[in-house]
Amino acid sequence: MEWDNLIRSVYDFPKKGIQFRDITTLLKNGPALREAIDTLVDIYKDERIDLVVGPEARGFLVGAPVAYALGSGFAPVRKPGKLPAEKLSYEYSLEYGTDKLEMHLDAIAPGQRVLVADDLLATGGTTKAVIEMIEKLGGKVVGTAFLIELSELKGRELIGDYPVYSLIVY
Repeated sequence: MEWDNLIRSVYDFPKKGIQFRDITTLLKNGPALREAIDTLVDIYKDERIDLVVGPEARGFLVGAPVAYALGSGFAPVRKPGKLPAEKLSYEYSLEYGTDKLEMHLDAIAPGQRVLVADDLLATGGTTKAVIEMIEKLGGKVVGTAFLIELSELKGRELIGDYPVYSLIVY
């Protein structure tokens, strides 16, 4: 499939100088969405994934259907103040500033095999923050899956030795 034809580029969003890769054009195409999720699932179907973790908000759109197809659980990572129970917090950098994420302390049981799924790998800051939280809770990250990777921002380097699969690489 011509994946990059299904992604809209929006210039100067969320601020001047940023080229935003918009996945809503892929999401609204049912056959393309199914194929994208199926492709991510196929990469990790033999890894015995216990849990898929997806960061807010677009990571929910990728991670939840991947978890469903794998027969795994799903754990959300949220912005501050959105989770009701006891949580772990982590501040991180992204391509246009800093942010903070939270995860429930009971989201991951020690030893669980975890896949991180999100829409985009840019600088790797969000994914690195999620990996740090998973490992602090005792989970084992077995891989990462993305719809899009912006290779010039070198997110793979920040993530390190974790397996990375990206459907589209710009």
